[in-house]
Amino acid sequence: MSDSSPASGLAPWQRTAAGAGLLSPDGTIAATIFAEMSALATRTGAINLGQGFPDEDGPAEVLEAARQAIADGVNQYPPGMGMPVLREAIAAHQQRWYGIELDAASEVLVTAGATEALAATILAFVDTGDEVVTFEPYYDAYAAMIARAGGVHRTVPLRFPEWRPDPDELRAAVNDRTRVILVNSPHNPTGAVLDAETLALIVELAERHDAIIVTDEVYEHLTFGAAHTPIATLPGARERTISISSGGKTFATTGWKIGWLTAPAPLVTAVLAVKQYLTYVNGAPFQPAIATGLGLPDAVFMDAAATLSAKRDLLAAGLVTAGFTISLPHAGYFIVADAAPLGYSDGATLCRELPERAGVVGVPVSAFVHPERHAAYSSLVRFAFCKRRDVLEEASGRLAALSAG
Repeated sequence: MSDSSPASGLAPWQRTAAGAGLLSPDGTIAATIFAEMSALATRTGAINLGQGFPDEDGPAEVLEAARQAIADGVNQYPPGMGMPVLREAIAAHQQRWYGIELDAASEVLVTAGATEALAATILAFVDTGDEVVTFEPYYDAYAAMIARAGGVHRTVPLRFPEWRPDPDELRAAVNDRTRVILVNSPHNPTGAVLDAETLALIVELAERHDAIIVTDEVYEHLTFGAAHTPIATLPGARERTISISSGGKTFATTGWKIGWLTAPAPLVTAVLAVKQYLTYVNGAPFQPAIATGLGLPDAVFMDAAATLSAKRDLLAAGLVTAGFTISLPHAGYFIVADAAPLGYSDGATLCRELPERAGVVGVPVSAFVHPERHAAYSSLVRFAFCKRRDVLEEASGRLAALSAG
């Protein structure tokens, strides 16, 4: 178990950067690892498997709906909670896939991507000294948001290659100071899908310590043989759970930034009190387009997962051929590979050398953990497989040079 407390004597912006591990001792801000690696890819002409954005468009129906909305004049501020057509589509989606019944008027809030939903939720409920529990590695924005709110970030490790949390470590991390248990399943960066026993333990601990459960479910439809179970469907969870997702990953529209959260009305009202002073509203013509996407047939969702699964297998084979040891993900956009068999104990060093050595860019997993735990993850690298097949084939061919060299 690890924890990170807000550093005293720092300005709020510095505290935010420090939470994400980006504040240098001299007070300057380092670039995120994603910005650094993307710039490296651009400078060297390497294939960028560092950032998790697709290089193919999503369903044609979704794109056409956005064009039509623009043509129809849907270009001004939408309602503060989101356009009714999207809120109703989100409620229908939750009922259709998971049997969760929602009041679209009071229990659904549209946000500027899942990241704003997470930020507004943390700012709404976390005060100075409150503890927030996440699994580690974690999406880097979590640490920054928790630090900005003045919270204490406590983590429970997921260990390569199985990425299963230890129940005793989870129990030890949650206590009466815990305000939020932040659950990311399917998980970034590991691709793990939490099992039923872990989900039930999270609910048990939240009830015992009166904590709010916040779930980041943006990869909910991109699973490979491991069904996603929203924690809100478990007994005792619904009344204390804020479920967050978005259309960006499901429909390959990450630049649209259309996200949402669903929760009991009092929790939605609390988050809205913060959210309305962040972006206020966003993405008017994209909201009905994502509503169109949510109403597409089941086959569209299943085909998207199957296509991504095949891409996962393609890159996995390339990484194994190159000499990496891999953990095959059950969901998401990413695969984690261990560079130790290639003689690299430091994944960050490999990532900085990889563009010149093999013409490929990855991201060190150490970017997703607290500094005191870097050693346990130091040789691990995350690669994105949400790219065209020809790009992945080329990347695999280039990576083969590592085993030859």
